[in-house]
Amino acid sequence: MSASVHSHRVVRWINDRLPIFTMVHHSAVEYPTPKNLNYWWNFGSLAGFILAVMVLTGIFLAMNYTAHTAYAFDSVERIMRDVNYGWLLRYLHMNGASMFFLVVYIHIFRGLYYGSYKSPREVLWWIGLLIFLTMMATAFMGYVLPWGQMSFWGATVITNLFSAVPWVGQDVVTWLWGGFSVDNPTLNRFFSLHYLLPFIILFLVIVHLWALHTVKSNNPLGIDVRGSQDTIPFHPYYTIKDLYGMGPFLLFYLFFVFFAPNFFGEPDNYIPANPMVTPPHIVPEWYFLPFYAILRAVPDKLFGVVLMFSAIFILFILPWLDRSTVRSAHFRPIYKQLFWIFLLDCFVLGWIGAKPPEGAYLIIGRVATIYYFVHFLILTPLVGIFEKPRSLPESICTPVVKAAKI
Repeated sequence: MSASVHSHRVVRWINDRLPIFTMVHHSAVEYPTPKNLNYWWNFGSLAGFILAVMVLTGIFLAMNYTAHTAYAFDSVERIMRDVNYGWLLRYLHMNGASMFFLVVYIHIFRGLYYGSYKSPREVLWWIGLLIFLTMMATAFMGYVLPWGQMSFWGATVITNLFSAVPWVGQDVVTWLWGGFSVDNPTLNRFFSLHYLLPFIILFLVIVHLWALHTVKSNNPLGIDVRGSQDTIPFHPYYTIKDLYGMGPFLLFYLFFVFFAPNFFGEPDNYIPANPMVTPPHIVPEWYFLPFYAILRAVPDKLFGVVLMFSAIFILFILPWLDRSTVRSAHFRPIYKQLFWIFLLDCFVLGWIGAKPPEGAYLIIGRVATIYYFVHFLILTPLVGIFEKPRSLPESICTPVVKAAKI
């Protein structure tokens, strides 16, 4: 621990009894970080920032929300109109959910491109996926809370999916509803879980960082660091880099908060929930659309549910599906092309998820769904076996030194 930290008497007294300052110094200051990390590595810290925003705004919103079907919609309107800066808290929270998913999706795709799921980072990858699954559950339950038309019918449709599970499906649905339809017990359960799950996400994030600091960070070259010549302290180099990257992100985020707050929302959700009137087109939030497209790609309800969940769980076995010993796509010419095709396929699924499941949209959705699973189950293992990667540099410093000589 540095002398500047030890110099303060109170800090030294606390640290001798609870070495929290030493732990922070090791983890956030002197932590050896690969010196070639690019701006794609900023999105992990951005995800942590937006998680903090979501937790803080959620706590203040919960102070003014009423989890009752007769008052929920009106309580949200009261937050918008009567609570001091309630409109700002709600728009930060609403659009923060989209920003959270956006940076996490980029974080995941960065991991796919640079092979951050490969040995020895399999458990680190799993914990990240658990964070993603918990985010999805939190976001779904939060979408129900305004108790508008899309909230009510979205909850009805999604919870009904569990009824496709043989033998226990209907019992699971009844337990989720707290009765025999989406009603006040459902809203109370979803509100309680929506408040609880972010703290579970915080716990998983701590475990994620613990695992990261154990196996160390991956890097764009995908090679292991070779001593101190390949690393630099996390502070001040990457703290400044992360703060610099936060500037454009905040401009992007706050543009939607102040100038287009309902860009990601559905107009039907500004209509109070009515069980007697079904919206013409029930659409989930944009970050669920690719999985919604996979769900609707097959006519069988159970098979659709299995495919939808398999689209996520297949990522857990990805470290064993990809047989290549080279991590970074920078050195894998065939895999790099397949990655960009896969990314395009995910955009197509997202587009199809917002369209009605009929005609050409249904056919495109089925083709995109087939390719999604073909990419992981067939192409990735085959490319890992037969691809001839480019030669790897001896260390992180090698490309830098060669560039300097040129």
